[in-house]
This record gives sequence, structure tokens and C-alpha cells, in this order.
Amino acid sequence: MQLSLGFSPCPNDTFMFEPLVSKRINMQSLEFDIHMEDVERLNRDAAVSRFDITKMSFNAFTGLSDRYQMLTSGSALGNNCGPLLIARKEFPLSGIGNLKIAIPGYNTTAWFLLKYAFPEVKDVKEMLFSDIENAVLKGEADAGLIIHENRFTYASKGLVKLADMGEIWEQSTGYPIPLGGIAVRRDLDDRIKEKINELVHRSIRYAFDHPGTGLPFIRANAQEMDDKVMQAHIDLYVNKYSLDIGDEGRAAVFKLFKTVHPGTTEDVLSGLFVG
Repeated sequence: MQLSLGFSPCPNDTFMFEPLVSKRINMQSLEFDIHMEDVERLNRDAAVSRFDITKMSFNAFTGLSDRYQMLTSGSALGNNCGPLLIARKEFPLSGIGNLKIAIPGYNTTAWFLLKYAFPEVKDVKEMLFSDIENAVLKGEADAGLIIHENRFTYASKGLVKLADMGEIWEQSTGYPIPLGGIAVRRDLDDRIKEKINELVHRSIRYAFDHPGTGLPFIRANAQEMDDKVMQAHIDLYVNKYSLDIGDEGRAAVFKLFKTVHPGTTEDVLSGLFVG
């Protein structure tokens, strides 16, 4: 059986999926048609059910849970890993509502977390996440909401941190930060969904156990990223929750879901994940 699979070229995703892409694990008679896109593009593709399996921001998932379920493996979720609001110079947080802010997409969890922390923000400009630092440096935006590897590069470009969205979320909720996960189409057979969940788990376990094996694949898709930044990216976003989201991870996703959709019932929440 062949299934379409979409994930991002970011090091955390390529690290997790390289063993599956390269068939280093038992594929259990499944074949995958691989597509790599920016996470916001994947979010938009998910709105039209383009891929059978796809990386998806948890914020996007709150509007697509009728089409998709989340796997318990493959999540980007954790502590001290949230989006950062950066600028050329310091601004008082009380004035954030007056700033033009570049964001990596309206469907991203980064945008949800910015609104959660600063609901007064109104003037935003959507752009590819990798363009945000330069947009701020050029004065095209007063501030930028950065994700992925830009957490490790903004300071070297002379930019300053105004606020940490993940820190605000963790302090106010007590939960880890639910950024994104791997979703499968609801209309797939339950046995196939369970098999996919197991394959993703095995792929990540293999990547952890053989960390150097996938390096050529990771480098080839890392947009000329420095090796130290690439490894820091993997270390931050691939963790115990990636292997198994667990009860604490589920609770964080449920909290996000109920924040977006107050009154969500336990029956709805119980059906969000495969298994």
C-alpha cells in the first residue's frame, strides 16, 4: 500500500523520518510518496486533505480534527522551545499592540501563542519563517515571531529578544509547549493508522540509536545550515515526547484545543489521537 507523506525539511523532521525514507526499518508492506514543504504550506495542504500523513501545527489541527487524527509519535512538543518575538531594539511589552509583526503563518502554533500572550496584537505580516529575521533587519516589520533554527541565529545578527511565547505558555498553564505533530487522515483504516504510528515510532527510535546515519539526508535538506545549529535544532525539538507524546503531552494539546474551542467535550478530546 502506498501512502503520501508530507513533512518539513527542518532538521527535527528529517532526523525523525530519515530511517523511514531510507527504509532502514521494517516497512510492514507500506510505501511512502515523500513530499517536503514548509510547515505553513503543509497546514494549508491539510485543509484540502492533500496528504494521507502530514506534519501539522497543533493550532491548525484545532480546525482540522474532523479530517485528521494525531499520531502519538512524531510530535514537536517540549519545554523552553517556544517561538520568540525579536526586534532590532528593545520595545516595552506594553506597546506590542502598536508594532507591525512578521509571523510565520496564521495556522502555526506560533501565531496562536502570540495571540495567547498578547491578544492586543493586530498589525501582522505573514511570510515564510526563514524570511522573518531579514524582514526585521530591513525595517519591513518592527518585530518578528521566529521559529525553528532562527532561535539559534537571531542574536548573531544583532537582533534582540522581546518575549518568549513558550515561556509565557508554560508559566500560565503549567504544560509543555505543543508545537506540532504528525497527523493521519481519519478515513484510513484503523489498522493502517496503527501501523503508521508504529513505523514513525520505530523510525525515531532508530534515529536516536544511530544518530550519525541520517546526517547526509539531514544536511542535504537543511538549507546550508551550520552543523552546530542543525544539531541544536534536533536536540531541542526531538525528545521523549517525539517518541511517545504521553499523558502530559496529550494534556498540553487538550489545553490548546480547549483554549481555541472552549467547551470542547471529553468525547472529542478522546478521539484526537490514534490509539
